[in-house]
Amino acid sequence: MILELEDVSVTQREKVVLTNISLSIREGDFVYLIGKTGSGKSSFMKTLYGDLPLLEGDGKIVGFELKKLRERQIPHLRRKLGIVFQDFKLLNDRTVRKNLTFTLKAVGWRDKVEIRERIDEVLESVNMLRSLDKYPHQLSGGEQQRIAIARALLNEPELILADEPTGNLDPHTSVEIMELLQQINNSGRTILMSTHDYPLISKFPNKTLKLDGKTIYEVVQKYR
Repeated sequence: MILELEDVSVTQREKVVLTNISLSIREGDFVYLIGKTGSGKSSFMKTLYGDLPLLEGDGKIVGFELKKLRERQIPHLRRKLGIVFQDFKLLNDRTVRKNLTFTLKAVGWRDKVEIRERIDEVLESVNMLRSLDKYPHQLSGGEQQRIAIARALLNEPELILADEPTGNLDPHTSVEIMELLQQINNSGRTILMSTHDYPLISKFPNKTLKLDGKTIYEVVQKYR
């Protein structure tokens, strides 16, 4: 089991955003988290990667107990997670190569040859090896998101958390990014993806969890 939550509440600025959440995600799953804007999707994701503390309920993610998580443990948790954001969060003053080098060095990689080989490997997996020496502003939104996905893959994460990864992309590019995420999932990676793009869910059906009324439940029917 990659993620297990039992009777969890999500709190932000002392306000309860979500409550009574119980769910589990197994290795190899692809799970959607859907809900309207403001329903708590991002707060839920932030709780999973340690940006918001878990104060109520029990939660375990990639071997870490969220309620017992200490600040010094958060970097270790995030090394086992790959996080993809809607707005890419690339460093605009650095090339693709230097963006990914920065990430690897931040988690302890030191050998220059190993760093170069790992960067080449993940960029090839997202079909962006040709863009090694480009800056983010020289890339389209879809290309920047591919780089962000490559960055998320650097440490061979046990779980990828994708927070609205197609939110800033046009429909055609969104489909391309979803095809890439499906390929990554088919290779054995576990993915939890928040989205409110129901047509995309219909095109790429997977297990779906819905945020509604401050809680989460599984959607049995596929969205059309």
